[in-house]
Amino acid sequence: MNAIKRFIARPNHNYDLGLVVLRFGFGLCMALFHGWGKISGGPERWEGVGGSMQNLGIDFFPTFFGFMAGFSEFFCAIFIILGVFFRPATALLGFTMMVAAIRHLSLPEDAPNSGFSGAAHAIEYMVLCIGLYFSGPGKYSFIRPDDERGR
Repeated sequence: MNAIKRFIARPNHNYDLGLVVLRFGFGLCMALFHGWGKISGGPERWEGVGGSMQNLGIDFFPTFFGFMAGFSEFFCAIFIILGVFFRPATALLGFTMMVAAIRHLSLPEDAPNSGFSGAAHAIEYMVLCIGLYFSGPGKYSFIRPDDERGR
């Protein structure tokens, strides 16, 4: 019982442990369920995904932007798990989630996954990326330069 009380009473330890749980859970789900399919899909898939940039008025290089979406959803998610290149990874992934949310919001009302119900998942991930960006990776990361400690 005393061990439980000591564990609960250590806020800094719990903070960093909580960040590890968030980083690992979020990063693993993003990499496996969203990123792997895009990054392994090849140029045809990348072109389709990159077409979402048209919602921002960018209609050139859709294959490049699709690859970057796959890169951010797979490799940046791995970087988040490891705590390396943390802030650039969360920024890139957060931007990707913003583009995904805009895509869902711009779909016709009768299309599957349109509107806020379709965009909710991307918005939740975007908000999580913003929070992780500001918190930093915590002390349990592979590389902890002074500018990425978050405190």
